[in-house]
Amino acid sequence: MSEVHAFPSIPTRILLPIDFSSSSQAALEMAADLAKHFHAELHLLNVIPIFPTTTLPDLVPEGEFIQEARTFAEQHLAKCHAALAARGVKSTSSVEVGNDIAGNIMEVVDREHIDMVVISTHGISGWHPLVFGSIAEKVVKLVQCPLLLLRSAKPDNDGKIPAGRPTEWW
Repeated sequence: MSEVHAFPSIPTRILLPIDFSSSSQAALEMAADLAKHFHAELHLLNVIPIFPTTTLPDLVPEGEFIQEARTFAEQHLAKCHAALAARGVKSTSSVEVGNDIAGNIMEVVDREHIDMVVISTHGISGWHPLVFGSIAEKVVKLVQCPLLLLRSAKPDNDGKIPAGRPTEWW
């Protein structure tokens, strides 16, 4: 890199919040490339949201829901770690539970001494982000380290992500 476009410091720990959506899959590809380029460690973070008890059916106990979500996340993170190791990228991960996903992300940035965050948007339009805001938007406002925000590709009419996307990691 030329000095004009060089990072003030080379990242050694990159955080990727991942929810296993197609947009976070594309972000994983980019984060893996950055980690490999900078010889950095990639930390994958999955946050399991806690829903108010009024939104969960009475038949699904909260503890059971969280355990199933944790098992799902750990299985998919293991596949990501294997794919990253095959590419020569060192990785770690954590699964957090909370009702403030952006807050959980910021806690991990501090706890894990993260130098850079890579996060994807979901390209949600309409009233929802105006009322609730987006996680990516909140992280952009709060994070103090360099951040790469990747805009999600909009799905085709049939709901599929356009061709040219990376192969699945999970």
